[in-house]
Amino acid sequence: MSDQTEALASSLRALAGFLVGEETPREALLLIARLGESALPGAAATGLTLVNESGHAHTAVFTSELAPEVDQLQYDEGDGPCIRAYEQRSIVRVDSNRTETRWPTFCARACGYGALSSLSLPLLVEERALGAINFYGTQEKAFSEADEQVGSGFAVQAAIVLANAQAYWGALERSLNLDEAMRSRAVIEQAKGIIMARSGVSPDVAFDMLVRASQRENRKLRAIASELVERAQQPVAPTTEDAERS
Repeated sequence: MSDQTEALASSLRALAGFLVGEETPREALLLIARLGESALPGAAATGLTLVNESGHAHTAVFTSELAPEVDQLQYDEGDGPCIRAYEQRSIVRVDSNRTETRWPTFCARACGYGALSSLSLPLLVEERALGAINFYGTQEKAFSEADEQVGSGFAVQAAIVLANAQAYWGALERSLNLDEAMRSRAVIEQAKGIIMARSGVSPDVAFDMLVRASQRENRKLRAIASELVERAQQPVAPTTEDAERS
């Protein structure tokens, strides 16, 4: 087994052993970038590009400041090896940014940053592109056809890990938002009950009173309700009349 094959196998084993939920989203993405880089000896910098629902691309994580700087050149141009890999769902290799003709402006600027070659691979799950992983070399021809095969094998597994991580953290966020919404509703209902008991008004009127207070004070409805509930729970100091009765 060659050193590069062993490096790929080691990276894939690490990915296979990755447990979603044990790391933060950023830590999970950074692990993917670092493991991919370790399998490609020519990579001096690695960036992981994600694309949101509106089509905006951004570099989520990187192993060296070189990666987001060169990525941003492509985002500014609206094209480049990274963008092309994502949009066309294909591997894009640039042997030399000094002689590459597909993106002359980007390539010239990339050379200014010291990125002389690159290998970009789409992160695909069932033909759905999640983004792309980009490897940059500081020498020309830093990546070969063998690197394409190694990178492709890694990208397949990395995309699965990424999809699982996104699904997990998305579900967790929705759960937390739902839990927060339920707590907000509960405290608002408590506040309405307090107003109804004190003022003898209907539930709708009590809610309108809370809304007006929120608008008047320019504060969130839940904050107004929480404050009212907290005040209602505070012990009332005994009056002189109470003391005389005791």
